[in-house]
Amino acid sequence: MKTVITSTGNTLDSNFDLRFGRAAYFCVYDEETEKIEFIENIHSNDQGGAGSKASEKMIELGVTKIISGDFGPKAMELLDQFKIRLILMSDESKKVSDILNLMKK
Repeated sequence: MKTVITSTGNTLDSNFDLRFGRAAYFCVYDEETEKIEFIENIHSNDQGGAGSKASEKMIELGVTKIISGDFGPKAMELLDQFKIRLILMSDESKKVSDILNLMKK
């Protein structure tokens, strides 16, 4: 199972990003192999459709769960169609490493 955490940067010390489609990076955590990979969100500054494009990337990566602060309606609809679990968090003071540690408990 792969989980994505939206992130402001590409390290474990980066802050959690409350925005899904506009997040700078996606931290992809593979729960089976414990591999962690950061992927730049190349659509974060697009004029429109960033959430839909980010959703398509999640489907392409085979993600089963996404932790973010907000999902737009189009992104939510697309992710729901592919049975991807959405977890909302509102604490932007958390680091990516903090969230990973919470998941592992």
